[in-house]
Amino acid sequence: MKRSNDFVLGTVILGSIAVIVAAVLWAREVRLGERPVHVLARFREVGNVRIGTPVVIRGVRAGKVEGMQLSPGGFVELRLALDPGVQLPRQPVVLLNESSLFGEWQATITEREAVGRDEEILRQLAETSLGDSVLPGATLPDIARLTAVAGRIAGDIASVAERVRTAFDDQAARELRGSIRNFAELSAILSRTVREQSANLTAMSSEVRGGVNSLVRSADLLRTIAERVDSSTARGEIRRIVEDAAVASRQLRDASQQLASLAERLARSQDRLDAFLASSDSIASKINRGAGSLGLLVNDPALYRSTDSLLRELRSLIADMQRNPRRYFNVRIF
Repeated sequence: MKRSNDFVLGTVILGSIAVIVAAVLWAREVRLGERPVHVLARFREVGNVRIGTPVVIRGVRAGKVEGMQLSPGGFVELRLALDPGVQLPRQPVVLLNESSLFGEWQATITEREAVGRDEEILRQLAETSLGDSVLPGATLPDIARLTAVAGRIAGDIASVAERVRTAFDDQAARELRGSIRNFAELSAILSRTVREQSANLTAMSSEVRGGVNSLVRSADLLRTIAERVDSSTARGEIRRIVEDAAVASRQLRDASQQLASLAERLARSQDRLDAFLASSDSIASKINRGAGSLGLLVNDPALYRSTDSLLRELRSLIADMQRNPRRYFNVRIF
């Protein structure tokens, strides 16, 4: 009987120890037979992060903070224990932020491109990126800081509202009503102007439409001409035209050479004519001065009359010889 009680007591004690060990393992999230993947992350400060703080990837818990220590250069390094099989994002960075209003924090592993354009976060990531295997990290402001900033913003808004209330008095209201009336008058003027210009725009659109139609007809005509030119090119008419133009150009070149030769001849003939005219002018001058027989004949009327009478007598003598040839010629035949 005593041995049975001892066995029961030992069994209860061993069971209690097993339950306690299992609870401790469950509380510390220890997985038997699986080794976690350890990753180091570098920060300027870690806020209220403690050992055991969860690590989140894409919104899913993927590990915990296993250790933290100060490193040279004023940095803090966190040792992250990730679950087996977890794949890190491309160009991973670690962001520390509050996960609830009760002061709980978490470490979020994300891509560098998903950080955004917050200058403070980008500055922290640039400071903690040293080109080694340690992931760069940044700490987001906690709720207390955000509340303080929100308080300052609210105070600034209240100050601006007070200044607006002070500036917007009765005089400002009257001026605003006057501005509204002026705006209404301006709207009426703009409405009339738009109505007046609508007719001009309609006429202009008609003219533009007519111009477009003319352009379309011109394009059709050009297309027709292009088709004719293409067909002429296909039949060889343009080649024949070019050959005829080449022949005509050669003929024009020969004709131009002949004209040049003729012009040269005419130039020589003109030189001769000029010389002849000069000689004729000299002869005419001598005749006019009475030099020589011809000059005397031209300038002496007595000589002209004597010559004229001599010619009349010579004509009468020839006529008499024709009438009476025997008087002047005696022909004997033996």
